[in-house]
Amino acid sequence: MRTIDVHELHRGTDRPLIDVREVDEFAAGRVPGAINLPMSTIGEHLDELPEGPLDVICKVGGRSARVVQALESRGYDVTNVDGGTDEWIAAGYPVEV
Repeated sequence: MRTIDVHELHRGTDRPLIDVREVDEFAAGRVPGAINLPMSTIGEHLDELPEGPLDVICKVGGRSARVVQALESRGYDVTNVDGGTDEWIAAGYPVEV
């Protein structure tokens, strides 16, 4: 599984960012530009995934890692963001609410 850290994400990856946290977590604060597709329902919304390579993020990296594994097995080109939104916020990067 490919991973990047929040610093690499902040520098820019030119890939859409999928946030797999639940709706209430996402609404409380997210990486700017992230698209919310909760892990609990992502299987029902695969048609909403953008074309091409994707980055996947959650709170700390566990859920996103599981989603990345599942998507990889379906042929998607995905990268996990290690440390997740919590590490993004701890690094002092901007957050959308």
